[in-house]
Amino acid sequence: MKQKWIALVAALALMLSIVLPFSASAATTETKNPINEKLGVPIVVYGGNLSADEKETVKTALRVDKETEVDEITITGQDLAKYIKDSNPSSRMFSSAKITRQDEGKGLVISIVTPENITQVTSEMYASAMLTAGIEDAIVEIAAPKPVTGHSALVGIYKAYEVKTGETLDIERTDVANDELSVATSLAESAGVTDEQVAELLTQIKKVIAENKPETKEEVQQIVEDQLAKFQINLSDADRQLLVDLMDRISNLNIDFSKWSDQLSDLTATFDEKFGAILEDEGFWQSVKNFFNNLIDTVSSWFSKE
Repeated sequence: MKQKWIALVAALALMLSIVLPFSASAATTETKNPINEKLGVPIVVYGGNLSADEKETVKTALRVDKETEVDEITITGQDLAKYIKDSNPSSRMFSSAKITRQDEGKGLVISIVTPENITQVTSEMYASAMLTAGIEDAIVEIAAPKPVTGHSALVGIYKAYEVKTGETLDIERTDVANDELSVATSLAESAGVTDEQVAELLTQIKKVIAENKPETKEEVQQIVEDQLAKFQINLSDADRQLLVDLMDRISNLNIDFSKWSDQLSDLTATFDEKFGAILEDEGFWQSVKNFFNNLIDTVSSWFSKE
C-alpha cells in the first residue's frame, strides 16, 4: 500500500511539473493583439437594441479585451434603411460584429462565434453577400446575446466598412446583397437544401454568369436551370423564380466574379490557420483532464482491491 501511495505522489508531482510551468508561461506571455498601423484597429459594431448586460456578453464573445484598441460604433434601424431599400427603420438590431481589415488578396475569414444565437445566416452566406456588396479582405467575427436571424450584422459590417475606409458602398450592391442573404436563408429553410448546398449553388451560378456574361433574363434563367440540374436540386416554382430574379440582378452589377470561388474556398483553410491554436490548447487541457480521470480510476481500483 505504501508503494502505491509513493507512486501516486510521484505521478502527481510529475504532472504538476509539466502543467504548472506551462500555465505560468501562458499567463505571463499572453499579450493583446498589436495595433495595425497600416490598416487601423478593429472596429466593433453593436446592435442598437442591446441592453448593457447584453453588450457585455457580446464584448466577451467577440474577445474585445484581446485588442489593444478598438473603434466602436452602433447600428440602428436607420442604418438598415440606408443600405437596404424598403426596409423598416424601426427594426430592432441585436446581432453584432468585429471587423479587422486585412491586406489586399487575403480574402474573407468569417466566424460566427455564437452559432447557437445566429439562427439563419451561415458564415458562407455572410461571405457571399459581403462580396456582392463589394467588401473584401477582412476577418469578421459575428455574435448575438440571444437567438436572432443574424441579418442586422451584415448592415453593421457595411457601416463599419465605410467608417473604416472612408469609402462609400454602392447602395444597389448592398441591397442586392441583402436580397441574396434572404434568398439563401429561404432556400435553406423551405427547399430542403443544406446551407452548404446553397452556398455552393450560388457560387457556381455566379461563376457561370461571370464566364458567359448573359445579356437577357432568359439566358440567366437557363444558367440557373442548368446548375440546379447539375446539383440535382429541385425547387418549387416560387423558389426557382426567387433565384432567377436574384441572379438577374447580380448579372447587372459591375462585379468581378472570377475570384469569388477561390475566396469562398479559402474560408475554411484561413479560419483554421487563424484560430487553430485555440483548438489545440483545448485539446491539450482535455488530455490533462483525461489523464487525471484515468489516474483517479486507477487509484480507486487499488483501494477496491485492498
